[in-house]
Amino acid sequence: MTVEIAAHAGFCMGVRRAVEAAEKAVEDGIPSCTLGELIHNPSVVQSLASRGLAPVASPEDAVGKRVLIRSHGVSPEVLDRLHQLGCEVMDLTCPFVDRLHRIVAEGSADGTPVILVGEKEHPEVRGTAGWARGAVYVVATPEEAEKLPAFDSALAVAQTTFPPERWEAVLRVLQGKVNTLASHCTICSATEVRQREAVELASRARKMIVIGGRKSANTKKLYDLCRARCPDTILVERAAEIPPAFANKDPGMIGITAGASTPAESLKEVVTRMSELENKDLTPTPEEETNNEDFMQQVEATMVRIRPGQTVTGKVVQITDDEVSVNIGYKADGLIKKEDLVEQDVKLGDEIEVEVVKVNDGEGNVLLSQRNIVNRKAWDALMAKYEAGEYVDGVGKEAVKGGLIANVDGIRAFVPASQLSQRYVEKISDFVGKDMKLKIIEVDEQKKRIVASRKAVVVEEAAAKKKEVWDKLEEGMVIHGIVRRLTDFGAFVDLGGVDGLIHITDLSWGRVKHPSETVKPNQEVDVKILSLDRDRDRIQLGYKQLQPKPWDNAAEKYPEGSIVQGKVVRITDFGAFVELEPGLDGLVHISQCARTRIAKVEDAVQVGQIVNVKVLSVDSEKKRISLSIRQALEDEEALNAEASVEPEAEYEVVATDDTVAEELAEAVEETVEAAAEEAVEAEEEAAEAVEEAAPEA
Repeated sequence: MTVEIAAHAGFCMGVRRAVEAAEKAVEDGIPSCTLGELIHNPSVVQSLASRGLAPVASPEDAVGKRVLIRSHGVSPEVLDRLHQLGCEVMDLTCPFVDRLHRIVAEGSADGTPVILVGEKEHPEVRGTAGWARGAVYVVATPEEAEKLPAFDSALAVAQTTFPPERWEAVLRVLQGKVNTLASHCTICSATEVRQREAVELASRARKMIVIGGRKSANTKKLYDLCRARCPDTILVERAAEIPPAFANKDPGMIGITAGASTPAESLKEVVTRMSELENKDLTPTPEEETNNEDFMQQVEATMVRIRPGQTVTGKVVQITDDEVSVNIGYKADGLIKKEDLVEQDVKLGDEIEVEVVKVNDGEGNVLLSQRNIVNRKAWDALMAKYEAGEYVDGVGKEAVKGGLIANVDGIRAFVPASQLSQRYVEKISDFVGKDMKLKIIEVDEQKKRIVASRKAVVVEEAAAKKKEVWDKLEEGMVIHGIVRRLTDFGAFVDLGGVDGLIHITDLSWGRVKHPSETVKPNQEVDVKILSLDRDRDRIQLGYKQLQPKPWDNAAEKYPEGSIVQGKVVRITDFGAFVELEPGLDGLVHISQCARTRIAKVEDAVQVGQIVNVKVLSVDSEKKRISLSIRQALEDEEALNAEASVEPEAEYEVVATDDTVAEELAEAVEETVEAAAEEAVEAEEEAAEAVEEAAPEA
């Protein structure tokens, strides 16, 4: 059996920040309490309570004490109530939750309804709902979203620990119910990474242990995700809850992960428990005990005194994926998180100058920072730009799980994958080495860490460019653009920062089944602005309006009596419409479809057939052209007959006897009678044609 621990198991940044602040509050001696449980971990809450930092249920229970706001945050009404009661407030709301509050407050300032995707009873969701200025709807599933009423506009946000795939599923439903939906994926990037790692580990593990409080929503989600991939998954709060038979002699791998509210000591306790259950011999040998005693004596002999904020020089003694261990001559080595390193290419044995951040992190480690020394001035300048809302220049340095590490004036900045572009980024490594403009969106003053967004810059610059273009547009204007994409109902044209739509009916004067018959993607076109809807950001364009109208010169192109070729495009009871060119159709009446009388137009022609027609009349004002297939056929036969007649031979008819003469006379008589019958029949057909045409006229 082997044990593998998820890389991002345990405290997230927001929880760690809250716990560290609570530890300091315990030490300073000021009577304090937390409004609700600080985090969803019973052991941490009990430990703080045993040292005087107990949770209270309401603001009224906190009178006379300093109140620590938990990482889940609270509504502005609760904060106001605490201030009214005279309580000192220490706000430990997670930065990601605080950002969610700001988005909700700003996005609903005009009364726009808020759709909050999350668990209705979760404290973060309840607190966030209080920041909305209008109606709030809470949904957790696509089915619940389907039950919402239709909205003209709405703001959609997510609980920071909500599963990303469920957020996407709910969002797809909302996009069909809201005409104008402003959506913000406010899911914490650490949550997404933690859940993705847990799924990958559970897919390979024979058994799985999820550590965390049973009240913790993110821990419960981890458990559900792991159990779906590894049925033999258990959820424990403490190592003692692991069944003895769980770690039997199984050759498979046991995976371990922990929720964002799980301290490192709980994680270590579980790993130790697994080793004990495996009956491993953890008793050191006499030689090892002697070496340990010698080592401790050496440490005591060389021990120095350190304090937070002190600058010391140490030697790099260990490098892991996340941290660098530095020997600073103290009884414990110092640890530098890699994001706190300025010199990224440090090697074992290098001497580096560092600053002491914390003497004891609760696990006996000394927390160090190199960045605080080298980049203090740069940090102040960066904060000035952050306060002013200015952009900063960065360079992509390293693709990491969940995003990109960028160098901003010597400061490490993390750019989440979701903040790199407006579209999904498949290869984050493509941004390594590239210069980019960034906007700082999150700041941790205590740890001197920043989260930046390239997407925010792109969006704001696009919005500025869009406004500039909109300010120049006027109805009736002719403007140059580029066709970007085609749909069944029209073509979208880029006008230099904004898109306009050419509806399929405005592409050509003729019938168009699909826009591809008229224009192609990336084709440059001149279009006319037919209408502007600034409130809905919609621009209606016309393409055919700049093309010649077919009826303007129809009489010149198709003079009466001319024979032209066309295509049968439509058949009715009274005739067939023949397209001479796009936008120009003529009517062949049923009486003119064939040389003989027909019962149905289909007996003579079919849709799509190419036919020769004779122009009988053209009325450009009424947009009518009368055509004849019959007369075109007759004219064609007449021409062929004239071309085939041979010169008359000179001969003399000699009647040899009376019988021949009689035969000739009979033949002449029969010919005359046949011609007479044909003439009568033609007159009858003409009369019937007039009667049939009368209703149409």
